[in-house]
Amino acid sequence: MSFSDYLADKKIDGPQFQQAEPAVYSEWAALFEQMHPDSFTVQKKFLINALRRRYMLRLSDD
Repeated sequence: MSFSDYLADKKIDGPQFQQAEPAVYSEWAALFEQMHPDSFTVQKKFLINALRRRYMLRLSDD
């Protein structure tokens, strides 16, 4: 699973997150590559929830 797939699974708009907070995005992407997705989730759980509220992934109804 890639970091962008992980963000989409968590309903976070990856490109918007990357553009708004490039340093945090890069740091998290590097950490994600070093650990299991479940471990990453546990480590960043409360931060992920805050990110989801700021960068909610909008799905089109096509």
